[in-house]
Amino acid sequence: MTSVVTSIAERADSSDLHSLMQDLGRAAVAAAERLALADSSVKDQALLAAAAAIRARAVAILAANADDMRDGEAAGMSGALLDRLSLDAKRVEAMARGLEEVAALADPVGVTIAEWTRPNGLRISRVRVPLGVIGIIYESRPNVTADAGALCLKSGNAAILRGGSDSRRSSAAIHACLVEGLKSAGLPATAIQLVPTADRAAVGEMLGGMQQFIDVLVPRGGKSLVARVQAEARVPVIGHLEGNCHVYVDRDAELDMACRIVINAKMRRTGVCGAAETLLVDRACAPWHLTSLISELIAAGCEVRGDDSAREIDDRVKPATEADWSTEYLDAIIALRVVDGVDEAIAHIARYGSSHTDAIVTSNAATAERFLQRVDSAIVLHNASTQFADGGEFGMGAEIGISTDRFHARGPVGVEQLTSYKYVVHGAGQVRP
Repeated sequence: MTSVVTSIAERADSSDLHSLMQDLGRAAVAAAERLALADSSVKDQALLAAAAAIRARAVAILAANADDMRDGEAAGMSGALLDRLSLDAKRVEAMARGLEEVAALADPVGVTIAEWTRPNGLRISRVRVPLGVIGIIYESRPNVTADAGALCLKSGNAAILRGGSDSRRSSAAIHACLVEGLKSAGLPATAIQLVPTADRAAVGEMLGGMQQFIDVLVPRGGKSLVARVQAEARVPVIGHLEGNCHVYVDRDAELDMACRIVINAKMRRTGVCGAAETLLVDRACAPWHLTSLISELIAAGCEVRGDDSAREIDDRVKPATEADWSTEYLDAIIALRVVDGVDEAIAHIARYGSSHTDAIVTSNAATAERFLQRVDSAIVLHNASTQFADGGEFGMGAEIGISTDRFHARGPVGVEQLTSYKYVVHGAGQVRP
């Protein structure tokens, strides 16, 4: 398998991109056939070896990332995008721990989800199986290389990874660690492949020219990337649209708790999809809650754009436009609206939200339950920050993304969400009358 990887890499600069991508696809299909039958202990061995390689090569990974960051700064990337691209010793260690956490998860492959016996004696069971070959197209975040590769491996799937050109050196350094882990466990090195070219046409090949190889695509990036994948893909897509996330502060919210949650939801990391973009405050508590909420947001370095009611309370609030309610800023900006209770908050989220993650802060259990039942988002929270929208925080080890779809996978996409199932039927000579 090493020769296969080498031959593909040597052709990375070839003008024959279609042929290159076809070879990646064929290698992935062959690897997927082996992974589907691989013992859990062997997959775990590969993950643990890859984690050790990441730690051993941390200096090289950080050096590669420094080169990517230098290019990003020169290209005028925004602060939020640079934050997504940036690695430090803590984030490299988090990647290694993430691989170990995925290794510690139960293997979903071969698990019987349900079983029953029919009156005619047929024994039927529904059993988890891998999806096959998963193509993942992502931007900026090099840690996705480790997370996606690990989750696909654990769930018995081969992966074709196409990272952004802005993170190409970082992703390549991380991918080398994954390949080292695969080789040490005797698994095909082509089980996790990184598209070895920055040519944007490679994305087009994955969307429209590899349907005989790729079983499902997962886009992780900006709205334009996801929209393109959903529009052009000829295979199923597990979609992660955008994170226009809301925090609603109810009349029965404890002020100190509300301030902690709002500041964390917005400012912990502004460039992640779980960052809050709109703050909704109940008019019944606005006179006393808004003063503190606005002051703490501004003190934390956040620009606040609000409606007339909010601006009447604090003239530092800039006027919000209609576009602000549906904007994913990924920056230190938040839209603020005063609403008449929980039902108006729910209606606002239904109109402007992206079905990603939304939270309510309240001490009223009935109001919380009304919000949790009626807000149709992948993740809804009560008295907790929207920044918990993360597979690792859900105990899933890692995630490929937060799916806003309603079919197959919704919310954090972890190992179970990267499997399908088949029906296994045992008989004793039955024939259908």
